[in-house]
Amino acid sequence: MVTQSPSATDDNSNTTTANENSITTTIIDEKRAQQKAIDDWLPITSSRNAKWWYSALHNVTAMVGAGVLSLPYAMAALGWGPGVVVLILSWFITLYTLWQMVEMHEMVPGKRFDRYHELGQHAFGEKLGLYIVVPQQLIVEVGVNIVYMVTGGKSLKKFHDLVCKDCNDIKLTYFIMIFASVHFVLSHLPNFNSISGVSLAAAVMSLSYSTIAWTASLHKGVKKDVQYGYKATTPAGTVFNFFTALGDVAFAYAGHNVVLEIQATIPSTPEKPSRGPMWKGVLVAYFVVALCYFPVALIGYRMFGNQVEDNILISLEKPAWLIAMANMFVVVHVIGSYQVQT
Repeated sequence: MVTQSPSATDDNSNTTTANENSITTTIIDEKRAQQKAIDDWLPITSSRNAKWWYSALHNVTAMVGAGVLSLPYAMAALGWGPGVVVLILSWFITLYTLWQMVEMHEMVPGKRFDRYHELGQHAFGEKLGLYIVVPQQLIVEVGVNIVYMVTGGKSLKKFHDLVCKDCNDIKLTYFIMIFASVHFVLSHLPNFNSISGVSLAAAVMSLSYSTIAWTASLHKGVKKDVQYGYKATTPAGTVFNFFTALGDVAFAYAGHNVVLEIQATIPSTPEKPSRGPMWKGVLVAYFVVALCYFPVALIGYRMFGNQVEDNILISLEKPAWLIAMANMFVVVHVIGSYQVQT
């Protein structure tokens, strides 16, 4: 009978453990290589050399949209007190939740959650995370982009009607198709960073048409016989309008759906994680958001009261050249927003 010495048994055990560790390391390395190949191929993560101002531009473009022009209408349904409170609360709440997203991007050492479904899978599991996150994300993306298509087409039509009053009337459908044809070209840009110029133009346009909206309203002055009471004549109608206005405000602050993707374009190391430049850009973006949202909402409502249109630019008919320019600014901005959102 042959007995194996304890030292031989230990050697065999160590060898087995070393082999298992080697296999595990190989599997991990293969997964990392596969993930790197995917990241290098996908347009969001193919170029991770964005600076903090890229974050600012992309966040302004994603956040400030044509929804800002409906804020006076929302104020008319909410009233002065609730309206101001909702605007301020929305600003702080969305800033706080955006900070949470920035922090969660690299909450697991060595892992970056570049897309929402990856974060969902980490929180809820591989399959359940996809089922929870992806349908909601698709609904948001598709819904927002439909709104942008219609808004871009309407603004183009408004511009055409203002600068060419004697021209033949053109259907809104054709203007939407013209707007869509621009994206057929822009969609071929290779990655997120390549649209930084588009985002810059969109960010400037958002600040421009918002400034035109409130300065033109201020110049027009308070409308004669202006009223600030609720427009609805029944309690049910007032309640319905109130909740519709909450939806308008929520839509105006809808820019979180691409936060992780924006941060994914920023380089990150253990010494300098991406959350630093990302958060710096977010703060700048939210300063611009405040400059756009609060003057338009408060001054627009002050000037027109509860008779304000759902788009403040419609309430402003003169000077025609200025309103036409503002509508073209909206078109340029929505082009950038569409690209960032998709």
